[in-house]
Amino acid sequence: MVDGARLIRSAKSGSDWTFNDLMAYNITVTPQSPEQFFRQNHGTLLEGVDPSLRNSSVDDKNISDAVFEYLGHLDLATNAIEESFIDAFAQKTLQILGFVERGLILTARHNIPLRICGDDQRVAETDDKIVFSRSYPEPQVIAETIAAYQYNNEKRLLDHSPPLDAMTNPCITMVGTRPIFYLVLVTEALSSAVGTGQYPEAKSTVVKCVTSLGHNRRISEGMETPEYRRVAFERFLAFKAPAKEHWQRFVV
Repeated sequence: MVDGARLIRSAKSGSDWTFNDLMAYNITVTPQSPEQFFRQNHGTLLEGVDPSLRNSSVDDKNISDAVFEYLGHLDLATNAIEESFIDAFAQKTLQILGFVERGLILTARHNIPLRICGDDQRVAETDDKIVFSRSYPEPQVIAETIAAYQYNNEKRLLDHSPPLDAMTNPCITMVGTRPIFYLVLVTEALSSAVGTGQYPEAKSTVVKCVTSLGHNRRISEGMETPEYRRVAFERFLAFKAPAKEHWQRFVV
């Protein structure tokens, strides 16, 4: 077993983080079941979603222009040859499911500084509140949440507000068209350890929920499959309220 305290810690941008960096800062990721993670009944969440969005394919004839556009983005993301296709699909998904409200703007990319190993010239590339990536993005997402914590506390100090001792960051990653949901608790102790390049004594635990249809289904199956899409939509909608609750503490 690797001793994280003995691993070398170096200044690097969030996009360069690997699983070794998680061990080097005593961070673990724990999967949870949907019941543990979302803590609510999903039964009625899809009632407000257009059935065509839930059940149709891009080849279906009797769908609206808006549904056709969304399914076109889904088709591009399913067979993506560049990350921008998945970015566009992710943004469309948030829009149709009601994540975009007055005062909230979705952006595909946003660079914020990451203070690490005494170096404050590194960056973490993210959008303000939800992170998407095509590759397996777990370490990068966690680095981005640490940068978000540092950035928000610096903004609080400029606004003459007290800094937060801890901040929970709600995150969604997209691996292909398969969403994974995260709640990343960043504490002052973890942020300071990263900022100074030290191994923190206290372990930080990140929780996640992977969207799947069960053990007997293909691991590559995603939202192009209507059955999977319905489950994914339920998870997005179940995540909306707790995500908003956490966002309200952010200063951007």
